[in-house]
Amino acid sequence: MGDMLTQLQDSVDQLADRFIASFYYLERHHDLESFGPSDRIPDLKSDQPKEVDSLSPEVFQAGQLELARDLIVQEQQIEYIISNLPGLENSERDQEQLIKELEEELKTAEAQRLEAVKEKDEVLVKLDQVLRGIRRN
Repeated sequence: MGDMLTQLQDSVDQLADRFIASFYYLERHHDLESFGPSDRIPDLKSDQPKEVDSLSPEVFQAGQLELARDLIVQEQQIEYIISNLPGLENSERDQEQLIKELEEELKTAEAQRLEAVKEKDEVLVKLDQVLRGIRRN
């Protein structure tokens, strides 16, 4: 589950990055237009950097479309990850039962591990005895 949560966090971070990139694109490449009588476009001096790098309407719209598609794809990836998270379709009682079953499996595995360690120690003692017997002869 930790891996799924990491994927979800990474996807949300990527979505935020795409939002920022979209805002930057829109702010940086829009047309300079006045929308009301009190709006004015300031004249830039030759040594001032341009605040807006206007693109042709076709290029600007194509960029908007690509950014929108990226946002939609990223959102769909997030939805997919969320739909695959465990526990969404299980009740609290089902989850508690699953935890109990996993605890029992863990106890069994630990008992097997302890038995294997005990067996390993016995084999090491026997091996040590055999090696000592070989050295004496």
